[in-house]
Amino acid sequence: MKVEKTEAQWREQLTDEQFRICRQSGTEAPFSGEYAVFDRNGIYHCVCCDQVLFDSKTKFDAGCGWPSFWQAVNQKAVVFLEDHSNGMQRTEVRCSRCDAHLGHVFPDGPEPTGHRYCMNSVALSFRDTEE
Repeated sequence: MKVEKTEAQWREQLTDEQFRICRQSGTEAPFSGEYAVFDRNGIYHCVCCDQVLFDSKTKFDAGCGWPSFWQAVNQKAVVFLEDHSNGMQRTEVRCSRCDAHLGHVFPDGPEPTGHRYCMNSVALSFRDTEE
């Protein structure tokens, strides 16, 4: 089920930084995000709508300054858009439920997929599976 809210509703729900990144397609500074260097077991959700996006089992250290994963939990959880901003050709990753900008995916990740989902920490919330 799609989540649709007005700009005012998103601004009320999100911090200024979350709004800038998730609703305005911004990017956090490299190595600044909470999950850039983070190795707990758990599940990463969309900060806007709580949809499950990534499992820590697919997270790896890409050395790029952002949390990186080699696959989404479910390919239906994310959508891909061509992004030609800033003079680059990239593939943007968005949440399929609420259209939040999450980051970009690149073809230079590890096996078995060869993908590097380079996500903004601020676009994610984490739930521990270690109790």
